[in-house]
Amino acid sequence: MKHCSSIDTDDILYKIVKEAVTSGKVKISGGVFVQGERPDDSEAEDIVINTITVTGEKPQTGTSNVNIFAPDKKVKIHGREQRKADRERLRMIGDALFAHLDAQNVDDLEYWIESDTTIKEIEVKQHYRNLRISWNIH
Repeated sequence: MKHCSSIDTDDILYKIVKEAVTSGKVKISGGVFVQGERPDDSEAEDIVINTITVTGEKPQTGTSNVNIFAPDKKVKIHGREQRKADRERLRMIGDALFAHLDAQNVDDLEYWIESDTTIKEIEVKQHYRNLRISWNIH
């Protein structure tokens, strides 16, 4: 593969994730976006892709994120309404996407899911499941 940039890795992941959603393998209420393109006021189940780093030397290595957003659930705890992660939706969407990502083969590179964690996004009253992707680009 030619020299690969963070834009290239974003494009590769976007294509794979978008295909999973379009084919119905991953069902979400929102869309697939590259970092910075998700609507600021989105309350939908969205997937956002971004690359943190890609090295310049061959073979290249890199790290990307696939963030799966789901609106928080409103629950009553001790008589008070609170917002908590919709763990079931995050599990369903994330597990389906994990399986789809894991099944793909891309020429001249390999990637794997390095870590998987759930993070609270305070500003939008949502949680997201972060799949951290590691790359080896030949």
